[in-house]
Amino acid sequence: MTEGKAASSNKSILGKSESKMGSRSVTSLAQSPKQPVENTTYISSHHIRSKQSPACPECTSRKIWKDGLRYTPNGDVQRYLCRGCGYRFSPKDNNALSKPFYMPSGKGSTCQVGATHSPRRVKNLVTVEPLKDGLAGATKTRQEAKGKLAEFTWYMQKQNYSKETIRGYSNALRNLVNMSVDLFNPDNVKEALAKMQVGDSRKHFIAAAYTLFLNINGLAWDPPNYRKSRKLPFIPTERELDDLIMGCGKKTAGFLQTLKETAMRKGEASKLKWADVDLERKTITLNDAEKNGNPRIFEISNKLVSMLASLPRKNEYIFGTPSKVTRGVVFYKERKTLAHRLGNPRLLRIALHTFRHWKATMLYHETKNPILVKEFLGHQNLDATLLYIQLDKSLFRNDSDDFEVKAVKDPEEIKGLIEVGFEYVCEKDGLLFFRKRR
Repeated sequence: MTEGKAASSNKSILGKSESKMGSRSVTSLAQSPKQPVENTTYISSHHIRSKQSPACPECTSRKIWKDGLRYTPNGDVQRYLCRGCGYRFSPKDNNALSKPFYMPSGKGSTCQVGATHSPRRVKNLVTVEPLKDGLAGATKTRQEAKGKLAEFTWYMQKQNYSKETIRGYSNALRNLVNMSVDLFNPDNVKEALAKMQVGDSRKHFIAAAYTLFLNINGLAWDPPNYRKSRKLPFIPTERELDDLIMGCGKKTAGFLQTLKETAMRKGEASKLKWADVDLERKTITLNDAEKNGNPRIFEISNKLVSMLASLPRKNEYIFGTPSKVTRGVVFYKERKTLAHRLGNPRLLRIALHTFRHWKATMLYHETKNPILVKEFLGHQNLDATLLYIQLDKSLFRNDSDDFEVKAVKDPEEIKGLIEVGFEYVCEKDGLLFFRKRR
């Protein structure tokens, strides 16, 4: 009763003081005192500036915002957001975080994520049932399946599969396990593949990974008839590629220019080291090729040399620690911004692998030599290179196939023809024949 009377008396006093102060009360309260009182926190729209406010664990700044509450079984925890570095944190000395969380035991429990056990905040309670060991008639538990996946990955490593194949096959089967699919029941796997909302090419890849998994475990199945289909890639203009390169940051621009001139895969370019680049001779050596590709040496332009020379050398890798995922995220964000700024939605269709398709198509268009394109791309066989013959016929069907042919013998004449763009064709009767597209 005493506390209630005190509270009511405080409210009456505040009401009288507010009526006397009038509109000037808002102005006086908003102004901070000239001499800050020690151990006093001044708050303006959740912005905290005080020596007693928690410091950011990342940058030790005390310029922070209150950023909502975190609800725990032991109580609410104030969350903070640092203005300097953007780090979101909770004070470590909070009593709610220091106490261990109590979770009810039993086969099933009712709880709500993100709410306390207060009657006013608990809503839409759902009964959470524990996972069963055997789903859809499975004969092996999920833990046993994950153990077999570890053996599967180790087997591929011992058999010297490429890193990309190991990662792709393992992720494909791991996704099936996460979908509660029994890997030791081929009919269950077929049902899961039939319900997947993916293309036949992806299903063909998953079926190939599962076939290898069964072979390792001494099992077999009748694989579904999924065929790997190839779609014609998008080939942009050179101007569009240059616009994209010039609009990106310095490191991303150098990465894209490398893809454009060398037709490397994004994983190959990400793993380039400074030891692989010879800026004086203007060459890049690729020894760690993906998909069992052949090693290659590329001649690069003066433009790419200057772009690479301007990059900082923080570690042994040219473009930083190799990560295809991080590189792709940065590129796609900058691509989206440029497409909106330039008003060209075609830029959104350009992927990192598009640079490889563009270079191969242009190289075949200039030389009409599929063997040369095969060696430039590092393909093991010619079948993968035939795609660019089809692209050349589709994109340049209206171009003339007329050539200017010259036959010379003198070394100075040969040098002059090569400098103006003539290419060597053959030798006959002591004469060297060169040609150039009109």
